[in-house]
Amino acid sequence: MSLLLRDVPAAAEAIEHDGAWWTWGEVQATARAVSGHLDAAGLGVGARVGVVLENRPAHVSVAAAVLASRRCLVTLSPLQPAERLAADIERTGVPVVVADAEVLAREGVAGAANARGLVLQLGRDGQVRTAGGKISPDSVVTSPGIAVEMLTSGTTGPPKRVHLSTAQLDQGLVAGGQVPKADQLLSRSASIVHSPLVHISGLWGALACLYTGRRMILMPKFALESWVGAVERHRLRVASLMPAALRTVLEADVPGERLASLQVVTSGTAPCPAELADAFFGKYGIRVLTTYGATEFAGAVAGWTLPLHERWWHAKAGSAGRAFPGAELRVTGADGEEVPPGTSGRLEVRTGQAAEGSGTWTRTSDLARIDTDGFVWIEGRADDVIIRGGFKVAPETVKRALETHPAVREAAVAGLPDERLGAVPVAAVEVEPGQQAPSVAELIALCREHLTPYEVPVHIVALDELPRTPSNKVSRVELIDVVRAGFAEKA
Repeated sequence: MSLLLRDVPAAAEAIEHDGAWWTWGEVQATARAVSGHLDAAGLGVGARVGVVLENRPAHVSVAAAVLASRRCLVTLSPLQPAERLAADIERTGVPVVVADAEVLAREGVAGAANARGLVLQLGRDGQVRTAGGKISPDSVVTSPGIAVEMLTSGTTGPPKRVHLSTAQLDQGLVAGGQVPKADQLLSRSASIVHSPLVHISGLWGALACLYTGRRMILMPKFALESWVGAVERHRLRVASLMPAALRTVLEADVPGERLASLQVVTSGTAPCPAELADAFFGKYGIRVLTTYGATEFAGAVAGWTLPLHERWWHAKAGSAGRAFPGAELRVTGADGEEVPPGTSGRLEVRTGQAAEGSGTWTRTSDLARIDTDGFVWIEGRADDVIIRGGFKVAPETVKRALETHPAVREAAVAGLPDERLGAVPVAAVEVEPGQQAPSVAELIALCREHLTPYEVPVHIVALDELPRTPSNKVSRVELIDVVRAGFAEKA
């Protein structure tokens, strides 16, 4: 974000969006306008600024302005229904909300924003104007040292807010290799950002471009032709694809010459099956470098590098890679003590990217094992485990069994509350395009073949598409609702 404060060429290309370029001059102009409104309102260092953050250049400028001025960016998701967004604005208690006109026109949103404090309307052209409200002195609660209050993706329940400090963001960028070159103010290289800016993967990608002076190709969301066109047009050497998007590229049979510039594809946000990464490499000769991280760590703390992949992938396929510089990983048992290599347990991370700092081990919700060569294998989430009448059911185990069926593209499993047993496993499967959906009886029989009796789901539904969050992870909340509806119709 330091580039906002430096004398960069105003006409230089900064952000490509919808077929047009925003220059650095335009980015800086919007940033200055936002800062001017905040200064005039008396909101100084540490002030919390709510931004309904969309994948648009003007929104990138606003986020950069807030962070560069050492205020606190409170992300508000435009992907929420209007009622939930209004409630989120009220719950955050921010003294100022920045959003575009379309968002403010949603029922109840402008009212909630006005009730909290000042409302700034952001135009598509980057113009900023006051749209109502006024700041109440008792609403100005500062968050010194906190750079971002960010929503998690909400895969296992209502989204929660994670507080990320400036030090965490800086460490996350450095650990990810996003360091500006000392002799080069702006870079001619470019990166695609298609994940939602309101989540860590999208925001991290945008900040990396701003921090290094790299051009940004900003997309509203992943779209196959737009992504391929950007790779082809800019001759990109590195691009990112979440597992579902990797599969989309493969199934679309994109000609290899259109991706010829790519050396590697990075993949995060969700576990990437080894067979999918191998299929992509086999078809295009492009290595898939998976990463492991979390919102709480302001990015990735482990993953694959190209040298690691070239040396180890044949022996470690399916691993999430090794700890990145500045991070340490260990696995502990139920007693909190570190377990021997190769033993499963709870993954813990020690890194400067954590809120606790580099001197404390942070216990994650992930089950994992670390082998003698330092490679970590993610085996599911501890908080996903379903306790069925005293027996533990790991959703990942049931998921793998269902995915052995040739007509099942992907499966998802969740725990449904049960009055007698506490919880029971239920599942949904996404059917391969062009394949006939397997019957429930067929899938139950398959599970009985591969699983213990208590692991077999009590209900299974077949779907064209699994319900997903904006970051393309399966939403367990919606999954339970879909399964309930499915078996209610048959009752």
